Amino acid sequence: MISRRIPYMFLCLFLILAAPAAYAQFGLEEGDDVTLSTDANATQAQPQLVFAAPDSVPVGEPFLVRITSTKPLNEVDIYWQGKEVMPKINVWNDKHVALAMLGTDVLNAKPGKQELVVTASIDSVRKTYKKNVTIAAKKFPRQDLTLPKKMVTPPQEVYDRIARERKVIAEARNTISPERMWKLPFKRPVDGDVTSAYGLQRFLNKQPKNPHRGMDFRAPKGAVIHAVADGKVLLVGNHYYAGNSVYIDHGNGVVSMYFHLSKVSVKEGETVSRGQLVGLSGSTGRATGPHLHLSIGVLGKLVDPAPLFEKNVDQMLQ
Repeated sequence: MISRRIPYMFLCLFLILAAPAAYAQFGLEEGDDVTLSTDANATQAQPQLVFAAPDSVPVGEPFLVRITSTKPLNEVDIYWQGKEVMPKINVWNDKHVALAMLGTDVLNAKPGKQELVVTASIDSVRKTYKKNVTIAAKKFPRQDLTLPKKMVTPPQEVYDRIARERKVIAEARNTISPERMWKLPFKRPVDGDVTSAYGLQRFLNKQPKNPHRGMDFRAPKGAVIHAVADGKVLLVGNHYYAGNSVYIDHGNGVVSMYFHLSKVSVKEGETVSRGQLVGLSGSTGRATGPHLHLSIGVLGKLVDPAPLFEKNVDQMLQ
């Protein structure tokens, strides 16, 4: 009887000792909430590299890409819809991690498969990984607004001003800096309810216009507006459409934008912290009343901010 139990006892002991290697826990920065399982067969000669990204994402929604390696990553390049980002590489628990945010824009995104390409260098050996991400169709509600004609069609004398501002805004929105400063979830910029969601199909005086590429928050004049994440102020301006505006660079192609402010409390080049005062809400520019319009740019594309307030890193990878 005893001889029969000995093999069974050795089997139990082996499973207990092997469990930590098969299900090792892995931590990132506070707010990242990441748990990875590692390959028990990975060795120093044959390092494990995990390429994580969702299989499908609705039109307009941001998503994350994560590269994890057991050996040092010399460099990571991510290519998505004609843009390139080289995410910052962090080291946590002897794992080397690169994390980037991507997305599509409701203005011009087309449903279907899009190729995501990642190149990673380990010990000066460069490897390429490819994955098809399906951009899923999404139906957005219609929003009809009746406005004074001068608000819908700007007078000809401001055309030059609008053209100049578009160039400056495009440069700020397409900024891709090397240092990732953002963490998830983002902080809501103001306590008010959302009055206009991202993606609304807008009709102004029954004429179709561009979809709403941000979120409008209820905010009486003078309400405090907070930075959604750590970053650096890229641009402060008084623009025809957006009024008093602030653009903050959060690194690796992520930019937040705050429009229609009555007062701006930051300066260009200033470093800001998550939750820091950016300005006060108002109705400057083309606005019918006090509120905050928030847009989030990712590699120049304006994405839906809502998931960034609700989800952590793991959830954005699914």
